[in-house]
Amino acid sequence: MEQVLNILSMIPWWGWILILLLIIAIRDIFFNKRHIITHNFPIVGHIRYALESIGPELRQYIVASDREELPFNRNERGWIYASAKNQNNYEGFGTDEDIYKTNYIFINNSMLAYKLDKSHYNYENPYFIACAKVMGQFTNRKRPFRPASIINVSAMSFGSLSAKAIESLNVGCKQANAYHNTGEGGLSQYHKKGADVIFHFGTGYFGVRDDDGNFSLKKMVKLVKENPQIRAIEVKLSQGAKPGKGGVLPASKITKEIAAIRHVPLGKDILSPPTHSAFSDIPELVDFVEEIANATGLPVGIKSAVGQIKQWEELATIMKDTNRGPDFITVDGGEGGTGAAPPSFADHVSLPFINAFTDVYRVFEDKGITNRIVFIASGKLGFPAKAAMAFAMGADCINVAREAMISIGCIQAQSCHNNTCPTGIATQNKWLQSGINIEDKAERVNYYFTKFKKEFLEITHACGYEHPAQFAMDDVDINLSDKNITKTLASTFGYIKTKVPFTSVEDIKNCPHLGGTYGAEKKVKTKEVETEDTSVSKQ
Repeated sequence: MEQVLNILSMIPWWGWILILLLIIAIRDIFFNKRHIITHNFPIVGHIRYALESIGPELRQYIVASDREELPFNRNERGWIYASAKNQNNYEGFGTDEDIYKTNYIFINNSMLAYKLDKSHYNYENPYFIACAKVMGQFTNRKRPFRPASIINVSAMSFGSLSAKAIESLNVGCKQANAYHNTGEGGLSQYHKKGADVIFHFGTGYFGVRDDDGNFSLKKMVKLVKENPQIRAIEVKLSQGAKPGKGGVLPASKITKEIAAIRHVPLGKDILSPPTHSAFSDIPELVDFVEEIANATGLPVGIKSAVGQIKQWEELATIMKDTNRGPDFITVDGGEGGTGAAPPSFADHVSLPFINAFTDVYRVFEDKGITNRIVFIASGKLGFPAKAAMAFAMGADCINVAREAMISIGCIQAQSCHNNTCPTGIATQNKWLQSGINIEDKAERVNYYFTKFKKEFLEITHACGYEHPAQFAMDDVDINLSDKNITKTLASTFGYIKTKVPFTSVEDIKNCPHLGGTYGAEKKVKTKEVETEDTSVSKQ
């Protein structure tokens, strides 16, 4: 034994490496029955697989240019990071965008910018931009709601995101006067940190389901009564990433807490069916919306990706003829991505935002009822110039999902579906979550929203307007293919946005239905909100 040890001690370090490689080669050549490359090229094959496994990281940080990477390129992520950290988010030496590419947008500024009336200037909150419309006003809901911010957090559930991520977003929304959409995972304690909440549910009815998995109106009423921060309810028909497919929350991401909130068993994948059991056609959908609105007193809306347009036409006809139906419509572009999906769905099913929104808005514009609906736009719109385009097309609010995740530290690792998110944002792994500082991340959400609103408001004023609702379709040009070169949105999409009833920002500030902490301060002084039905959440 001593002689063996002496011989082994004489082998240099590089000799051990050669021995290890020889063992790997023997194993792959004689015992590997699964992988052709490592069998035929035992050493080089392993190097190839190692490089392939870190390919996304190499491209993200080294190979891809600042404008190449998808879904969000390095420049876009950099702008969000800088804004969220309250750092300089400007760029110098001019644009490096290809301004002649198809679908590139140009915002038509005014010769003379809007002159701000200093007597109405809010020094405490200079970048206040509330929604110009009120949800539920035309359908006489008991508790109408005017979102206090035109940019808000889109539907991302507790379960798909971690507890600390949800809490960070909610606290940040409170600071920014934005609402926080719960996603379809139910209302958790992490959604109750002070922000206005839109309760969202899909085909699984999580949080408002009975023992058989069906929708429970009794549970919905109880939930709304016990949680006054819920200001509106959203019924998800489909989402951009995978419309008509349903969803899966892997068993590995389901904790006891998540199971209790969703009213589902532990140890099993949570399946959301592709269709609703509570209704099966458009008239039944309208009845379902009205049933919830009458029972809760809240505005009720729908969220959907867009493809075929016939059922949208049926919905618009019913709404015009009966004055019933959703108070708001969230149009989710096919480029949406917070829900994991098969590539065939993510890449090809449902229209991208710009096509989806114009198709839907045109249907309601033809019926003359666009001002009865709050249109919420979703689909990579968390940048001021893209938001200006959306408002010019008819949007009233912007919902952001991945942009909000990036603001709290998401690095676009694209491992949301594996429960291995390295930043702790899209995982239930306690160790990975431990790096999230809720106070710091909430502040970053607030800064991102504030910087967004600041820049968006500056663009609005540059175009001669006081509020983004005043944008018209001729205020934005878009590059087209072939020889059409550039046309306005109106020329391109064949409709004229209905003028939004807007008087002044000052009137919006005094609205009794205004949400957010800013609105709450105003409401305590008004008689209209002394009853429980019109009270604002005081968390």
